[in-house]
Amino acid sequence: MLISEGENLSTNLFFHFSINMRAYDVALASINAALYALIGYATHLGIFTPVIGVVRFWPAVIIPAAFAVVFGPKVGGLGAAVGIFISDMLIHGNAILSLTVGVPSNFICFYLIGLLSNLDRLTKFLSLSISIILQIIYLIITVYLQCSGLLPTAATSIFIGVSLFSLIIVIVASKLWKGYLSFMAASTVGLTVGSLIIGFGLWFFSQFQPLPTGDFSAPISAIAVWFAWTFLTEAPFLYLAAPPLIEALKHAFKSSS
Repeated sequence: MLISEGENLSTNLFFHFSINMRAYDVALASINAALYALIGYATHLGIFTPVIGVVRFWPAVIIPAAFAVVFGPKVGGLGAAVGIFISDMLIHGNAILSLTVGVPSNFICFYLIGLLSNLDRLTKFLSLSISIILQIIYLIITVYLQCSGLLPTAATSIFIGVSLFSLIIVIVASKLWKGYLSFMAASTVGLTVGSLIIGFGLWFFSQFQPLPTGDFSAPISAIAVWFAWTFLTEAPFLYLAAPPLIEALKHAFKSSS
């Protein structure tokens, strides 16, 4: 019954956002949503944040990111919003949590990625600077969490390792993949905003209702943990795996047109 109600909500949500879109864009957003939900469900491996909360291991972020860049921010954002709602219904089944946290964070994240990736004003120098500065901020946040006793040593090592790895990717990309500097900066900005929405959203939700993991009335420090975990577990996939997928979509789109 819960899945059926979730599907109805997903349909209404899709209809609401797609009113002002072309039929072609709606079709692309539908494909995006289906792939995002399917691959997300298949690859999350049942892994949630190792500290507290309900943020999942989520390599599927490359799907809506690629659609947002190739077909536009509306296609990317709408597909991500509907896709995350469907996967949430299949994985934890809390429609209110999904609609108030998962859906808006995904829509805004991938809308921004699609919007900023295609702005010529976003120069290479600015793109590189944004990415490096934000990666350094994540390192500082991780060190702060460890020093405050909010992260166990094992989780801290993972956070720092992934953050340094992401920073190295951005620096290497500035030399080898200059055409994707704007995309990496857009991904960093979009994912930062989306992660902040998730961090604050989960904390706020937990003050009134228990999370699917059972956590209730989470401390405000949990915001930083959820924020860092969301960004650090998704950024490497966006930086490394999304560009090849974007190229494949562009090639397929040109071949079929």
